[in-house]
Amino acid sequence: MHHVTSADGTRLAVHDTGSGPAVVIVNGALSTAKDAAALGAALADAGLRAITYDRRARGDSGDTKPFSLRREAEDLAAVIAGAGGEAAVLGHSSGAVIGLYAASLVAETGVPVRALFLSEPPFHFGVHEPAPDLPSRIQALVDAGDREEAVVLFQREAVGLPDAMIAQFRATDAFAGVVPLAQSTVYDATLARELSTPTDAMLAVDVPVTILCGQQTFPFLSAAAERLAAAMPHAELIISPESVGHRLDAHAATRILAARLA
Repeated sequence: MHHVTSADGTRLAVHDTGSGPAVVIVNGALSTAKDAAALGAALADAGLRAITYDRRARGDSGDTKPFSLRREAEDLAAVIAGAGGEAAVLGHSSGAVIGLYAASLVAETGVPVRALFLSEPPFHFGVHEPAPDLPSRIQALVDAGDREEAVVLFQREAVGLPDAMIAQFRATDAFAGVVPLAQSTVYDATLARELSTPTDAMLAVDVPVTILCGQQTFPFLSAAAERLAAAMPHAELIISPESVGHRLDAHAATRILAARLA
């Protein structure tokens, strides 16, 4: 692990494995770089250089207030710059939104994205939008020290999980592992609100785009992938049978990336 410094001075923890064309992995909500370890290993085995990082307010990375979407894009730009100045980007869930948004700002950030792989980006396209005040309500819980309830609120209203599923997750050891990430859920909720529908610049990015979607995932995510593909006629939509339940299958994703980055 090493660190790179983003434009606002935030130190970001970066993990680098393998050699070959660089692929930066941008994780989704309630995850850290460690959660992409299996994917990184699979990419490295396929002759690619896999770079994962802890997004701000997660794991071994820092955080600098105030949060903005631009700062998340600058974080990715800093990681790509540290990787040599050019990389493909594989984003999952909210990480896919960040990847597409950052690619739309290439002219401003100066860091080129070679190709985009967008795994189940949670765009709403105006349908069942999350409440506008959700980020502030989550922040209020974090500020009050009730990080568990902050995570639960995010899962209920931003992700849309039913209470029974949340209760089951809360009873596991894994729940305790995500509670320290509560502040980051404010950022993901902000991302979902402000980029609920991709901007014209995002839809017009001038790089190869592959949209990935599991065959068995939440209907909202399947619809989002189809709407995004329809709005980006130059993009390729791939339905992956191996990816189930909003989880990106490492080996299936590796096959897709390796074929397109060879």
